[in-house]
Amino acid sequence: MTRRALVVRGGWDGHSPEAATDLFVPFLQAQGFVTEIETDNEVYADADRMAGVDLVVQCVTMSEISGPALAGLRSAVEAGTGLAGWHGGIADSYRASSDYLQLVGGQFATHPGRHPDERPGDASDNYLRHTVTITAEGHQHQITAGLTDFELDTEQYWVLHDDLIDVLATTTHPVRPWHPWHRPIISPAVWTRLWGAGRVFVATPGHSPEVLADPNVRTIVERGLLWASRTESE
Repeated sequence: MTRRALVVRGGWDGHSPEAATDLFVPFLQAQGFVTEIETDNEVYADADRMAGVDLVVQCVTMSEISGPALAGLRSAVEAGTGLAGWHGGIADSYRASSDYLQLVGGQFATHPGRHPDERPGDASDNYLRHTVTITAEGHQHQITAGLTDFELDTEQYWVLHDDLIDVLATTTHPVRPWHPWHRPIISPAVWTRLWGAGRVFVATPGHSPEVLADPNVRTIVERGLLWASRTESE
């Protein structure tokens, strides 16, 4: 049976929404998906169209979403449409919408920066070498099974989240003299969430196409897309 993937991309250009999603369109097509690309999230308000979508891949950082579009997205996921994405394209979307934040289960708060004397004044100000740690649950989950802890030199997301997410990987923000917190903070880096009949997948690494091309990150995202997609039993 043919499956349909809807790629919704846009928002802040700093996350390269076109180049980033273009990395995964061929993969989805090779897995038998018919892929469609939209640059306006208002597509979510089209109930008839969304009913036939097996997977939404969203890459829309910040931006806004209308009430009908958000209601359409929530209804589609609850009915079995998968929702998947990475970095700000899913975990920093529609900041003003609490209903969206509840759907996804985690929201970007910040990405701690380098020492103030080591900031050149560009995006790399917030690039820190950090470890992505696979959790015990992650070692058993099909998205992250067989992977070991790995390091990245990129933005390290600090995420506000709830207990309904299943955390497959974490990252720890250490205590540094130039930061105001006083103990290490563990943030989810990869998680899943069940919502009605639907599945939600989020990976926080993915600031740039280069990060997404990292073998560990790419494997996690590709597996996450397949996991989130509507299952045959639905």
